Amino acid sequence: MRRYAVVGTGHRAELYTRGITLAHPDVAELVALADTNPLRMAAHNARLIESGARPVPAYRVEDFVAMLDKERVDVVIVTTVDRYHDEYVVAALDAGRDVLTEKPMTIDGARCRRILDAVERTGRRVGVTFNYRYNPVHEAVKRAIREIGTVGSVHFEWLLDVQHGADYFRRWHRDKANSGGLLVHKASHHFDLVNWWLADTPSRVHAFGTLFFYGDEAGHRHGYARSYERAHGSPEAADDPFALSLVDDPRLAQLYLDAEQADGYHRDQNVFGPGVTIEDDMAVLVRYAGGATMTYHLTAYSPWEGYRVMFNGSRGRLELEVVENDRVGPGSEASARLTVRPFWAPPRDISLGPAVREGHGGADDRMLAQLLDPGAPPDELGRHATEQDGARALLIGLAANESIATGQPVDITRVLSA
Repeated sequence: MRRYAVVGTGHRAELYTRGITLAHPDVAELVALADTNPLRMAAHNARLIESGARPVPAYRVEDFVAMLDKERVDVVIVTTVDRYHDEYVVAALDAGRDVLTEKPMTIDGARCRRILDAVERTGRRVGVTFNYRYNPVHEAVKRAIREIGTVGSVHFEWLLDVQHGADYFRRWHRDKANSGGLLVHKASHHFDLVNWWLADTPSRVHAFGTLFFYGDEAGHRHGYARSYERAHGSPEAADDPFALSLVDDPRLAQLYLDAEQADGYHRDQNVFGPGVTIEDDMAVLVRYAGGATMTYHLTAYSPWEGYRVMFNGSRGRLELEVVENDRVGPGSEASARLTVRPFWAPPRDISLGPAVREGHGGADDRMLAQLLDPGAPPDELGRHATEQDGARALLIGLAANESIATGQPVDITRVLSA
């Protein structure tokens, strides 16, 4: 049985604390939490008790390395703010532990190089939790793509609706120094999918991006601006459809509103306030080493949420459309359709089963079953992502950010060596 510690106890950490203690207690044991905020760790322990599990020791991050020895940790799970991933990944590797880290693996080339060097130096393992690889729909794409021969081009459009998309602009993600922007934090999921589907390596990137919808200036330009800083306690936020009411969600209230006195972090900032330094509309062109190209577009202010991916191949075309929410609000419907269009033959839909919204289309639970259980069946699709996979996805986003800033195409290998 492997012993796990989680560093970074925000909302995402609960996937791992509950997954270890409730879904896989026969093969995994949660032995410690670490964070800068003791109240947030206490909230996680309270939830463990409520679920029938035992609480675990809570450590300040200053004692992270000592915690590894004291609690005899085998694997560290990193779910901190993105800019700090490399600190805990490298410290754990140097202490002789393996690591599972949330995406993105880190937020810049120097930090990425630091992680890669630490893996080589220590011989330990890093897994990046690209859960989208474990979505049954995406697995179906991986199997079906061989039917269209060699892929020459990919078009990938991802839409975040004005509920989900707005959330990146009220949290710490709104500052590019924390998250690397959506092309790093969010799109690394999507870039990894294409890298995995094509089994290829990106080589060159050209991109454009803008803050079109959110932020102070755009909010005034489009007529959405409000003057409050954060929603809680603000009368002006009461009727703002873009505001997040923490008191209406007991889980978020416990993790953030009740814990903010320890660090001053506000989870409910105004999406049209000042201080937003990330883009919300991004277009990217990627060249792959094998010759294929990808056009990618991410929009964070859509009336519906989902994505379309089209592959053009030497024997036909493969098309995927996934609707996660067909509108913002109650009663929204989900659907998924995967179609093979061979040359000189009728198109054929591939059966995908009923659409699943929860847990990234069921991917979270499937990922944990594979990663936590040493007796899991062999991973025939190669879904487990290493630090090399994490770097390949990250570097597309970093090269895109550089291209947006300079207006020039960027060679990916130069980003890592810069």
